[in-house]
Amino acid sequence: MLNRMNGVALLVLLAFFSCEEKNVVVDGKVEISGKIENARDGAVVLSQFTDSRPIVLDTVELDNKGEFSYEVAVDAPTFFELNFYGEKIVRLALFKDDVEVDYNFADPESLVINGSKDSQEMLKIEELMEAYQTKVNQLNEAYYKAMGDNDTETIKQIQIDAMALESNQSSEVKKVINSMGDSFASLAAIGLLNPKNEFQFMDSLVAKLDEKYPETKTIIQLKQQLDDMRALSMGQVAPEIELPNPAGETVKLSDLRGKYVMIDFWAAWCKPCREENPNVVKLYNEYKDKGFEVFGVSLDRTKEAWVDAIAEDGLEWTQVSDLQYFNSAAAELYQINAIPATYLIDPDGKIIGKDLRGPSLRVKLEEIFD
Repeated sequence: MLNRMNGVALLVLLAFFSCEEKNVVVDGKVEISGKIENARDGAVVLSQFTDSRPIVLDTVELDNKGEFSYEVAVDAPTFFELNFYGEKIVRLALFKDDVEVDYNFADPESLVINGSKDSQEMLKIEELMEAYQTKVNQLNEAYYKAMGDNDTETIKQIQIDAMALESNQSSEVKKVINSMGDSFASLAAIGLLNPKNEFQFMDSLVAKLDEKYPETKTIIQLKQQLDDMRALSMGQVAPEIELPNPAGETVKLSDLRGKYVMIDFWAAWCKPCREENPNVVKLYNEYKDKGFEVFGVSLDRTKEAWVDAIAEDGLEWTQVSDLQYFNSAAAELYQINAIPATYLIDPDGKIIGKDLRGPSLRVKLEEIFD
């Protein structure tokens, strides 16, 4: 029901980071030190993010006081990870400054990082992710209980709460990123944002970081990804779709200019799409006289399945398809790799919403028309 933020995007970004900063002289070495109280039995493993995954560098020994010190070669901004006995992971962003890590296993809230400012910024990200995951877990538990009780009203409310949580999380992530200034640690946080909804923010951030950290592999990759998404970002005019309807007549998306239009990518074989159709039908009937239209783009393979589903679900709005499944010209144009998928455009044809359905679609339409 909810997507869990498990740090995969974070790991991917860390793994590809390597760069050089101009006009900065460093000695090429950074000391990682600290003290661990109530230490466990086992190894403290130090890894460095490079290429496509974290690479284990060495094990770090603690003395009889729980103190440790380890020197690593760092000639460019680099991400590291300290794994304490498989129970506590601390990620570090290192370049010019030494770092000190102190932790007491008797107190989960005791982690303190001194020295490296970039590593302190990483701690903000970890704390944000942990708080978010706790809330996600709570919603998931409530959702599965409501499912077991067949409590549809509670399920609907949980879905609304989940959307509000996701929106609030994006705001919190952006707040943390803004507080980081030009720290390269913000590259770890950017992976927590949805580029479909936060394109402008990410585009601005990447441009700023590109100035300070030129020739950075991760930034180059992010710039390319954002360039590929630019035509589909919020505020851009939706690309034209020109496909045949069930009668074989060519229909254009621009034919509906002047109305608010939801482009609905769906298919007869897609169960979540079919389950969403009654909600769209209800909202269409409620708002069609106020200027709301739907432009259905089917990713079906056969005309028979497509037409039968239109009739069965009572879809009265414009429908088009080239019957090419995910190879559809429209699907490729809109970078669709999963359905249902939607784009909402305004009377001028500009994109004002993405992936709206269920409660989120109703909220948006109420915002526009009521």
